[in-house]
Amino acid sequence: MSLIPSFFGNTRRNNVFDPFSMDIWDPFDGFPFSGPVANVSGPAREATAFAGARFDWKETPEAHVFKADVPGLKKEEVKVEVEDGSLLQISGERKREEEEKNDQWHRVERSSGKFLRRFKLPDNAKLDQIKANMENGVLTVTVPKEEVKKAEVKSIDISG
Repeated sequence: MSLIPSFFGNTRRNNVFDPFSMDIWDPFDGFPFSGPVANVSGPAREATAFAGARFDWKETPEAHVFKADVPGLKKEEVKVEVEDGSLLQISGERKREEEEKNDQWHRVERSSGKFLRRFKLPDNAKLDQIKANMENGVLTVTVPKEEVKKAEVKSIDISG
């Protein structure tokens, strides 16, 4: 929380005796477009907060390997699908923890909401052999590749 009083209607509370209620003062807090989800509210903000699930895509000689950090999600909360024969779609949802009337929340920083990413697979992907694995909050999707046939070179004798 800001140690400087806000003139822009900041309604968050500051308790000097609670070190977890203090945030660093952001001079742009409250201004339009000050952040990626600054003016989004309610469920849309929650979905946007988790929408940025980070993915890595690497290509090895044998396969395309996709990795995503999805900490706290169970494999039942994540879907891996192939659409239209060439689009790999990975989606999931982290649900918000239910609030009870007797609970007093001091801070909520873990994001919740949905994420969806699509990747256009190359023509050499073996779609019928895709495998997915989730371990320690990391989703790994392996898409094997068909072997690329090297062009045969046939030598032609030159007469004359």
